[in-house]
Amino acid sequence: MISACSPGDESSRLEQVAETDQAAETTPAARPPKVSVSNNATDVEPGQPVKVLSEVGLASVKMTNEAGKEVEAEFNDDKTEWSTAEPLGYGREYTIEARDVEGQKVVSSFTTVSPAVTVNAYVGPLDGSTVGVAQAVTIRFDSPIQDTKKMEKLISVETSNDTEGGFFWLDPYEVRWRPKEYWEPGTEVTVKVDLYGRKLAEGVYGSDDTEISFTIGDKVETVVDNYDKMLRVYANDELVKEFPISLGTDGSYDTPNGTYVVGDEHPSLVMDSRTYGLALDAGGYVTPVDYATQLSYSGIYVHSAPWALWALGAQNQSHGCINASYENAKWFQEYVKRGDPVVVKNTGGSTLTPYDGLGYWNLDWEQRSGGSGEQLYS
Repeated sequence: MISACSPGDESSRLEQVAETDQAAETTPAARPPKVSVSNNATDVEPGQPVKVLSEVGLASVKMTNEAGKEVEAEFNDDKTEWSTAEPLGYGREYTIEARDVEGQKVVSSFTTVSPAVTVNAYVGPLDGSTVGVAQAVTIRFDSPIQDTKKMEKLISVETSNDTEGGFFWLDPYEVRWRPKEYWEPGTEVTVKVDLYGRKLAEGVYGSDDTEISFTIGDKVETVVDNYDKMLRVYANDELVKEFPISLGTDGSYDTPNGTYVVGDEHPSLVMDSRTYGLALDAGGYVTPVDYATQLSYSGIYVHSAPWALWALGAQNQSHGCINASYENAKWFQEYVKRGDPVVVKNTGGSTLTPYDGLGYWNLDWEQRSGGSGEQLYS
């Protein structure tokens, strides 16, 4: 049987076509790809990733600098987002060409900032080193930091056991991060300073990112007691060795009290009083010594003093250093490591200042950045 469409069927079909056409006319077209940086923008910070977004998915994205070099980048899983995967350069011009799956194309260009000044960060201790329980993270900048709180947000200190610590600014060039208490032996520490591309002040930007990792070794603590003029070394709180010493001359060159931290170690060193302002004609000296272990930037060392054997354990006669016999100075240097604490007590001197290089443990915990105490610099 052959049947024909009725007039009613044809009318219904035409109505459906009309409704479909009307729906197509009222459905908004997808927006073209959107670039996270405005077209023709200038002074863009190169440390932040550039993104391209699309509602319907991206077919292709290419970003090149003025020399035609393509920037490394990556898509997300559904290709609705594209993002740069490497830092951009300072003072460069970039062009992005993006096309979505519906064929909509966007071309956008911008230039990155050209800094007047770039800031470098020098971070200690050495990457990969094993240090003592009193070692602080030290960060020195080659230009003054105007906004210390902003800088702190760019520094991360990650530890394997969630060690509590804080920042101590000595001046606008140097900050220390130390634990509230001595480190736990075995702690793994990673320090990151994310400076590159970051605006630090008007015209001032970070130079390079820095990352170091180090490990906390066994607890080795030295106590130097002027009361009996003895030096005692403890490993994990057990006495390992003690020997007689001589400290700074009483009333003239008293060795400061407080907690020091072992620094550089020199099998031989020429000690020159002129480096801290004491002229030779005013009682100064230029003296070669053996096994000099640094405790302060001002020149306090544990070192061999064969000329002072008569004074060891009996009388103070140095310019502030801790004198020992050759054998004991050698043993001490070979046993201790960078970052081990050395506590000096019962002298007539003042307290070692935090500005003397390694005296940061003599600051009260509340003097840290954000603490309730008086800060050295903020």
